[in-house]
Amino acid sequence: MSSAISLPVRLEQIVGTDRVRAGAADLEEFAIDGQKPSVVLQPRSAEEIAEIVRMAASEKLALVACGCGSKLGIGMPPLRYDLALDMKGLTQIVHYDAGDLTLSVDAGKSLGALQLILKEKGQFLPLDVPCIECATIGGTVASGIDSTLRQQYGTARDFLIGAEFIDGKGQVCKSGGRVVKNVTGYDLHKLLVGSLGTLGVITRLNFRTFPLPELRGAHLATFPTIETALNFHISLLKSGLPFSNLELFDSGLSALLAASLNKTSGSPPESLATSGWHVFASFEGSATVLERITRELQKLAGQAQAAHKETLDFPRTRLMNEALREAFDWLRRAAPGVGLLRIVLPQIKSGDVAELLNFSRQPPLRAAFILRAGNVAYLSVLAESEDEQSNAGLEHSVSELFSCVEAKQGSATLLHAPLWLKGRMDVWGAKRPDWPLMQRVKRAFDPWNVFAPGRFVGGI
Repeated sequence: MSSAISLPVRLEQIVGTDRVRAGAADLEEFAIDGQKPSVVLQPRSAEEIAEIVRMAASEKLALVACGCGSKLGIGMPPLRYDLALDMKGLTQIVHYDAGDLTLSVDAGKSLGALQLILKEKGQFLPLDVPCIECATIGGTVASGIDSTLRQQYGTARDFLIGAEFIDGKGQVCKSGGRVVKNVTGYDLHKLLVGSLGTLGVITRLNFRTFPLPELRGAHLATFPTIETALNFHISLLKSGLPFSNLELFDSGLSALLAASLNKTSGSPPESLATSGWHVFASFEGSATVLERITRELQKLAGQAQAAHKETLDFPRTRLMNEALREAFDWLRRAAPGVGLLRIVLPQIKSGDVAELLNFSRQPPLRAAFILRAGNVAYLSVLAESEDEQSNAGLEHSVSELFSCVEAKQGSATLLHAPLWLKGRMDVWGAKRPDWPLMQRVKRAFDPWNVFAPGRFVGGI
């Protein structure tokens, strides 16, 4: 820092004395993998953020934009971390046209609060993500975390229609617009999804909204083997039935799921107590639609010779959907040592799943597996101790899983891991063929490497 003595004063001049914090508790709140910023700022406008970025660039400071902090552990530790931007000061809904199903909202607005406002107009945003009550809309988009409603509604990229952000030069940038049919220019805003804030500070996002479903229903079936469960799962995908969520998981995950439900005073479905492989289907619509889908599911489950099948009532449907939405959160806390991988394969076959689990269950480890929409699987490798043997086993298992997925032409990301493990391997896996292009994009958006340096793929 070329002017360290005057830095606090300069920051106070930008955002105000009451919005510059450097207390121990404040710095700890925004720590990333043990690294704390020198100061926490809470801007209230895009203009303030632009001025902060320009100052950071001139002083060669690194900054990270933060929401509620629920996804800050995703990615590698930052190489430098001087300023934390607390984005929760930007919460305005600047445009909402319920008739046109369009919304423009500041990045610091919490998803929970936003959904309540949309609900008043009979609408919602299909971002059913972990920590939904506190998660900010900007943090959700920047983290790229999966929504359990992807099966029906797609990812954030599919209904994000525009954005405003500050680039690494401190310029206010806009991409897309506020209308669904906007064909002007490139969809640069979609590059922000999953970028972990390494391309810019998101200040505002424009979305297409959706009508709130009248009712939601769910069905749970259990099978003795992965082969029979996966065949049933595939038959549901081919059935043409409109599922909002379709998930397949093993007994390791069902035990953790049941424990999560018990903590919320919910009564787990009977099928979760049955050992084997489970297929959960969630759907929505009118009472007539739900009744038809339920009949078809019971019929298909019977034809597939399910060991157990049940239609969930409305309270258990809600509890199951909420618990599965929070899977990322409770899986990363399921044991003293956890390696949580997000795995995507071109095709998911029973042999692939068996091979992945074989690497994950080497003593003294256990595992939990769940297959979600788009051939996205979450595999949690759990070590009950943090002793030398358990740590060595966890490192070996995760390393073998990366190699296995790469050999199958898939991709793997280590969404959560102990800091010591991040120090021994890249959570993003091997560099992708398009990494040089990613570097060029980073340089175009952030030429002085101000934003979260080192957190993204290949040290970007």
